[in-house]
Amino acid sequence: MRPPRHVSPPSNWRYRKVWEAVRNRALPELPLHFRSTIQIGGIHATEIYTFGAALSAAIEEEVVRTLNSLREVWDGERTFPNAQFVRQPQRFPDVLLIDEGQDQIIFGIELKSWYLLAKEGEPSFRFTATPSACAPADLLVIVPWTLSFAVAGAPIVLEPYTESARYVAEYRNYWWQAVRQTADDTSIRSPEGAKPYPEGRERIADTPAYDPGRNFGRIARIGIMDAYIQKCLDAPLLGIPVREWREFFKKAGRTR
Repeated sequence: MRPPRHVSPPSNWRYRKVWEAVRNRALPELPLHFRSTIQIGGIHATEIYTFGAALSAAIEEEVVRTLNSLREVWDGERTFPNAQFVRQPQRFPDVLLIDEGQDQIIFGIELKSWYLLAKEGEPSFRFTATPSACAPADLLVIVPWTLSFAVAGAPIVLEPYTESARYVAEYRNYWWQAVRQTADDTSIRSPEGAKPYPEGRERIADTPAYDPGRNFGRIARIGIMDAYIQKCLDAPLLGIPVREWREFFKKAGRTR
């Protein structure tokens, strides 16, 4: 089995410039423009781990609003004035860029937030969508965040991890079957007829034949984003690397 190749939409695709601007400019600039009305205070250091999950959905909503506010970055010439990002929770992908004037989905974003001070020290979500459910332009975007004063303040975000959703899905399956060292059954069942932008409850998830630990789809564990994770853990928060904050909270929890 050969490793998958990176995926991108055709160069002559009508929305190619918009896609490139979102991927290469708007998403990297997210930390500069992200603003949240949420203000948090009075959290005990040992409770910090349970706090992250409660804010994740709110952070993702804020990301979508921020992307829409960056229209001058991804469509400065107003070529597609009716295009906007729309969140669709409980469906895949989480976010769609829709050209409402043409009633056309431009591309999708599977958007996940990563609370940097979580116990795992890595993004813990699972991405199980089968490759055929991902259009060539669809992106997997992971947004790391924390509070501006570690245990208080407003949420702030770092530059997100951005990759082709189809490439990640293909690499996940490749890693599961060809890279992971195991004597167990590595076969994967893919849903028949899966296609991009499914409606309702259509099945779009790949399922491993044997996975008692429920590790299939843990993207942070397949090596594809190792360098990015280390970069985030080395990022300064109030002048102290994130990884040192995490160690501090771990010790505080043990001695409470």
